[in-house]
Amino acid sequence: MGTRVRKAFGRVLAGLLTLALLAALALGLMHRQEISDYFQARGFDPSPRVAEILDELDLTPGGERIFLASRPTVDGSQHFNTQCAEVDHSEEGHVLGCYTKERIRLFDVTDERVSDIVEVTAAHELLHAVFARLGEGERTRLSRELRDAYDELSAQDPSLKERMDVYEHLSPSAFANELHSVLGTEVRDLPQSLEQHYARWFADRETLLDRFDAFHAVFSDLQQQAESLEAEMTALRADVERRNAEYDALVEQFNLDAADFRARNDRYEFSGKADEFNRIQAELAARRDGLQATLEGLQADIDRYNAKRDQLRELGQVSSELDQQLNSSLAPVG
Repeated sequence: MGTRVRKAFGRVLAGLLTLALLAALALGLMHRQEISDYFQARGFDPSPRVAEILDELDLTPGGERIFLASRPTVDGSQHFNTQCAEVDHSEEGHVLGCYTKERIRLFDVTDERVSDIVEVTAAHELLHAVFARLGEGERTRLSRELRDAYDELSAQDPSLKERMDVYEHLSPSAFANELHSVLGTEVRDLPQSLEQHYARWFADRETLLDRFDAFHAVFSDLQQQAESLEAEMTALRADVERRNAEYDALVEQFNLDAADFRARNDRYEFSGKADEFNRIQAELAARRDGLQATLEGLQADIDRYNAKRDQLRELGQVSSELDQQLNSSLAPVG
């Protein structure tokens, strides 16, 4: 090979190496977040509780990578409140998790009746981490899709609008961020484009929604039972009060008729009228027995009312107890 040929070949090779290097650099810049997440996830040693939650979430490899890269922690003490101190508490009844400073923080709820909320919250915060990693163009497009879906869904489901009303004071971007997490973890029937988006992170979103429904059903069932009891008590009280007023009027009339019977007897009006005396006396006795039966019925319904009141009080205690389980401000000091 001649000198000129070797030099030309060297220049071509150098050019190709430069292009390959530039392409690799461009590819690295395009995927720098994924590369960073990969090494962050590889370097993170999850606690047993975090590993348990991760197993329950059934994430895709991409979802698992972002979850672990966010170095999640689960804490059932007041330290959780310190970690999530920047969360606007006016937005939610109780703060059960947060994504702050690129980390996922979860409050540990151990009561089995409502423990599903931990996995649902973990998924909710994971979606905040996902939203933060979207490019500007993708985030804008997704925000528009989320808002369009929300406008249609909330028109048919007032409870969804009520759920999102607490975020209405946020900027459009921040509202879309919250909507992204809420729809992904709480709403089943979504447009296909959104289903495909969430399928990038959840291998089985249906099971996640089952967990949300199971948690939500605990409180909705308590509320339905309480509302049913209150309706029954209202109707029963009105019925007892009506019957009691009728009973009082019958007792008053009975006392008047009995007094009149005694007065007539004292005046010997029934002398030689044994049949009439016995008839009136028997009628009064039957009326007295009827009044006694009415009183016993009233007392039985009063006892039923009081029993329902006790049931309602017990439901309130259960609801309060569960609410306390979700209240991180009542958690023990670390």
